Amino acid sequence: MTTDEFQRLVLEKLESLEKGQKNLEERQKNLEVGQKGLEERQKNLELGQKCLEEGQKSLELGQRGLEDGQKQILIKLEAVIEQTADLTEFKHEVKQELADIKSNISRIEINTAENWRDIARLKSAR
Repeated sequence: MTTDEFQRLVLEKLESLEKGQKNLEERQKNLEVGQKGLEERQKNLELGQKCLEEGQKSLELGQRGLEDGQKQILIKLEAVIEQTADLTEFKHEVKQELADIKSNISRIEINTAENWRDIARLKSAR
């Protein structure tokens, strides 16, 4: 091999190495860009996760409010049930008393009619 051939071979290898190095540098740049993109997406995911956690806290607070409201409704419902029972008993007592009053009025009317009859008889006997 001559010196010119050797130099040409060395130059070709150097050119090949330079191309390889440029290719590696380009790939490294692409990897860095890709890594930056991944980091941005990771930040977005972390922000999204924080939003979800805040939303979950808000839902939990809302749920506690609903549970408290439900407890208050149950307490009021129990009071309504008690009042309904009292009113039902009162209604039954009033109906019974009304029936007794009607019965008494009927007896009074009968007695009054008998009294009028007796009065009329006494007047006619005079």
